[in-house]
Amino acid sequence: MLTAAQMRAIEQAAIRSGEVTGLDLMERAGAGVVEAILAEWPELVEAPERAVVLCGPGNNGGDGFVVARLLAGRGWKVEVFLYGDPSKLPPDARVNYERWLAIGAVNPWAPAIISTASADLFIDAVFGAGLTRAPATEVMEPLTELYVKGETFDRMVAVDAPTGLCMDSGRPLSGEWGAVHAFLAVTFHKARIGHYLDEGPFYCGKVVTVPIGLRPDQHGPGPALIGAPSSSMLGKGGACNKFGYGHALVMAGPPGRGGAARLSARGALRIGAGLVTLGCPADALAENAARLDAIMLRGIEDAGALSALMSDPRINALCLGPGFGISTREAALIRAALQAKRATVLDADALTLIAQDPSLFGALHKECVLTPHGGEFARLFPDIAERLAAPATTGPAYSRVDATREAAAQAGCVVLFKGPDTVIADPDGRCAINAAVYERAAPWLATAGSGDVLAGFITGLLARGFGPFEAACTGAWLHVEAARSFGPGLIAEDLPEELPKVFRALGL
Repeated sequence: MLTAAQMRAIEQAAIRSGEVTGLDLMERAGAGVVEAILAEWPELVEAPERAVVLCGPGNNGGDGFVVARLLAGRGWKVEVFLYGDPSKLPPDARVNYERWLAIGAVNPWAPAIISTASADLFIDAVFGAGLTRAPATEVMEPLTELYVKGETFDRMVAVDAPTGLCMDSGRPLSGEWGAVHAFLAVTFHKARIGHYLDEGPFYCGKVVTVPIGLRPDQHGPGPALIGAPSSSMLGKGGACNKFGYGHALVMAGPPGRGGAARLSARGALRIGAGLVTLGCPADALAENAARLDAIMLRGIEDAGALSALMSDPRINALCLGPGFGISTREAALIRAALQAKRATVLDADALTLIAQDPSLFGALHKECVLTPHGGEFARLFPDIAERLAAPATTGPAYSRVDATREAAAQAGCVVLFKGPDTVIADPDGRCAINAAVYERAAPWLATAGSGDVLAGFITGLLARGFGPFEAACTGAWLHVEAARSFGPGLIAEDLPEELPKVFRALGL
């Protein structure tokens, strides 16, 4: 994915090289929008309708003029409105403005008229992905009124980005107005970060990326959108025994609170750890033994017992936090775990204890993975969370990507910031987004215990030898896929049991 600045740089480099002109790119972009519209609504191929095209004062408006011309060429009745002074349009946009004038009229921006418009299709080509400030009320008010009245339900197509949305963060810059609600957003070359982050999916509706003839090249340190792992990463060779896939230790809490840790342990085992042990106080052993078979049990009363167990080098991954407790005993166990310098997932209660104790925060190391949800993130990184919660008024707005990268740098380890747009970053600046949005939405994950299973998935992958960043990315992707595979009615216990289906779909 790209920032708006990265996309501009790619376009400018291509133009400077002589490979393409700005007019070529604008024509291809407009053609791509039309193709995406007809692919989304194939019935419109043979039955042209009426369109309203809303153009802005920059090159996004130029794309809109191309769309208007191409639709008119297909027999559509097209009405065009321009926000801004046509004499101040950029050169390429001005050319396409004049091309449109040769076949149709351009109406000046008239909020009262726009807010009462009726059409079969609306095209938002007002500001696009490069927006850096809130659009004027005279832009947002009529577009909002159209949406409220239902005129643009399932009929608004955004060129590159819905007006009002910062595409570096997915945050609207328009305060009370939000952003334009699109049914379809058509972008070019590569998706922008804001298409998948924060409120971006809510306003974009659906994203289609169309090629415009730019080379695939290095785009700088933008976050990756996590995709399916290769079967070679997750498969197991037939010659290796269980110790070749690691031994994970999941620490559980007192009697009556072991369910969360059992979910984590089950997740670690299902994802392929060779052995999984659940460590708990002696008085919780019977409860856990009644619920577990393939997962081993170990009584661990205190930090000294955990430190002694860590003398076994075969235990190579730890998970602490789910259903753990927040007393001085658990704080000491976390300290002992961190001193062991093993790959360690810290979730739930462990995050609460680390947020309360600067010395525990200072003991974090590069083999750790923190998995906070929003509230836990705010307790761990209050200064960063405050910045993220501040209203976005100018772009590029501070984003969840910025926040997670900064948090990883502060903690010195991988941070997985949970949400439908889960962001994962490491201290070196690597970043990825696991977007459970659009066609990959997984709303059934909003159930008690699903985060505990995710912690277990990551722990199991660490035990198998994955690096912390790779384990977090792969675990998060498989977590969503397991939820999507199961579907409605999902509860946390179903997630580990659905993994075999996901693995088979990946070709394992």
